[in-house]
Amino acid sequence: MAADSQSIDWLAVRDLPGVLPTQQRRSQETTVALLEAAAVMLRERSLDELSIEDLCKRVGVTIGAFYGRFESKDAFFSALMSLAARKALAAVRAAVADEDNLGTGLEEACRRVVEVAVGVVRRNVGVVRAASQYESIYPERWGTIRSTGGAMVDLATPLLLARMGRGRIAAKTRSIGFAFQMMFGTLNLSRSTNRKWSTVWR
Repeated sequence: MAADSQSIDWLAVRDLPGVLPTQQRRSQETTVALLEAAAVMLRERSLDELSIEDLCKRVGVTIGAFYGRFESKDAFFSALMSLAARKALAAVRAAVADEDNLGTGLEEACRRVVEVAVGVVRRNVGVVRAASQYESIYPERWGTIRSTGGAMVDLATPLLLARMGRGRIAAKTRSIGFAFQMMFGTLNLSRSTNRKWSTVWR
């Protein structure tokens, strides 16, 4: 069950925090399926409402199978969040590297970067929301989101600067960061998540 068009495989998740090692291909596929299904389910419910039983039913495995692949529910969410961050950066990195798709003009490059960045957040909106809900208890979780947002800006900045002409590099760099901040702040997220996304790059 794919959570979105960015399918994942065992190589992408085997070194995530909280994922237990396995050599069996079927077990590896189950690990991936659980992560993908949870990302979809979190779009519709909070982390507290996401029960291991419901998740396992959706994937078609037992609760024992879940705990044979993840250390705990908390470890599972840490793996899910790390995976979302990894996929987000991979998507932006691929977009930045695709010169043919970006064109030579600033407007066209901005449009493509915005499309990719917005798509990344919308695909992972449930994970972002869950991280924000537990920020006071697990501040490192929101730190992961914050650092991922900053890394996305860092990846896009050289590409955009190259299309903005010479001079005033510092001012232009700040403008790019502010533009990202405004973009994510206006996405159709929950009120609390919306507030937090607007502070990611401050």
